Amino acid sequence: MPSEWLAVDLGKGEVAAISLALENPSAIILLDDLLARQLAHAAGLQVWGTLKVLLEAKTKGIVDNIAPLIKSLRGVGMWLSDQIEQRILRLAGEESK
Repeated sequence: MPSEWLAVDLGKGEVAAISLALENPSAIILLDDLLARQLAHAAGLQVWGTLKVLLEAKTKGIVDNIAPLIKSLRGVGMWLSDQIEQRILRLAGEESK
């Protein structure tokens, strides 16, 4: 990892995750923090967020509906705009009427 990345305002968890992903470039890294995602993308890493994981879980039949899961995530402090939530629900085939 370039040493200048250490000067960026990332948490220890993001730094550790990106470092590990750089050692395993074929892996998918899970990050929700925007700055961490941007840096990981800039490093050529494949990045997924929690919402992508939920969409994949629905696609694979692991969960039936992601709307209640998104509601729970928001309830514990995950910031998510209404626009993004509606887009994800639309992609999942769960758009609200």
